[in-house]
Amino acid sequence: MTIRVGTASPHTQATTKLTLAHLEGIARRAADRGVDILLLPEAFIGGYPRNATFGAVVGSRSAEGRESFAQYFEKAVDLGDTVGEGSAGAGLRWVRRQLPGYEEGGRGRGDGTREELERIARETGVFIVVGCIEKAGGSLWCSVPYICPREGIIGKRRKVKPTGTERIMWAEGHPSTLRAVSTVIRGQRVNLAAAICWENYMPLLRQSLYNQNINLYLAPTADGREGWLSAMRTIGIEGRCFVVSSNMCVPTEANANMSLPSDAGLAAMAALGDRDVVPNDGGSRRGFGTAAGAEGVRDASPPSPSRARHGRRKSVFDEDGNEIVLSCPAENGDTTQEQQQQHLPRVQEQETPEQTPQKKSASYLSRGGSAVISPFGDIVAGPQWEDSDNLLYADIDLRDCIRGRLDMDTAASYARNDVFRLTVDGLDFDPLPY
Repeated sequence: MTIRVGTASPHTQATTKLTLAHLEGIARRAADRGVDILLLPEAFIGGYPRNATFGAVVGSRSAEGRESFAQYFEKAVDLGDTVGEGSAGAGLRWVRRQLPGYEEGGRGRGDGTREELERIARETGVFIVVGCIEKAGGSLWCSVPYICPREGIIGKRRKVKPTGTERIMWAEGHPSTLRAVSTVIRGQRVNLAAAICWENYMPLLRQSLYNQNINLYLAPTADGREGWLSAMRTIGIEGRCFVVSSNMCVPTEANANMSLPSDAGLAAMAALGDRDVVPNDGGSRRGFGTAAGAEGVRDASPPSPSRARHGRRKSVFDEDGNEIVLSCPAENGDTTQEQQQQHLPRVQEQETPEQTPQKKSASYLSRGGSAVISPFGDIVAGPQWEDSDNLLYADIDLRDCIRGRLDMDTAASYARNDVFRLTVDGLDFDPLPY
């Protein structure tokens, strides 16, 4: 029995309403293609303000930069959570709606984004994991909620270590939010957790996820460099888990159209304001697997081969080590990605341009690179370069995680827990069940 995991490389839209409508369209397309779990990029809702400075230098901040931050803050979503001790939020009290405002007859909490995300998951039958910029009190967090079609939000990450100049705009989340979550899809137990962007370069953080017996490792990111894929393959091998990575593909022209925050674009986005929109794609509702193993309807059409963009391009690196692509040769062609191992049956597909027209651009602020990796480090779908429109998905057999632990289990037999010990404040390492 397999489940289908999917991802894409969409970029943030000009307003939260537009971004949520875009997310709903992607989720409905994913449902039509039988995707059970969908991962979308870091900061997809709220935006990753690449190249924004907020007027901050050592020892000085500008009035213009403070105004830019205020406008970015206004674009962030209020999920109804609290700041919490150590920036942990209210934890399970928030998840279970036990905070003031959620009682019968209460006015509710937040700006309605939580309820909108839960509606999208419920109506499409897709388990959604998406990056968002969350506000509580006067601070922002880079967060990732886990949204179940049956139960609504069952957990939420807050990034524990913003990287480089991200620390100017985002607060540090508490490590207790590293708690993995568990669900049952098509009769299979899925234990999943997310590490956000360069958290994936923190060895002890990775180990804290492995220790919870995860079989699906999610890596929403803003890193569009080719070297990122090497880290994802290492994590698959190291954790003996499937890895799904998702990063925005952002053409330079899209940033100019205010779909991604920047110092110049923030004021224009604020002036644009929200407007009513229709989701960009339709789709039928689909059943979702239960503990009893009930199955939804899968797309019966044969998969098309995965297609990936390749080619050399000119680029520079900013002070934080982020690659900024200056140009991409027009002669780059699509190439078919072969399956990596015959003993791992997979369905992998990236929609063809005939299904969804693909934008062409000479340059990118971020090239994407979303991918699915096996517990043996094989690329089973992707990487998805220079494509912000299409879905990428693969059928995965979670028993491969157990097969891989024949010779290596990083959290148990291979860990030498008699001599090496890891403790994380607020995190219980009792492994999740199979």
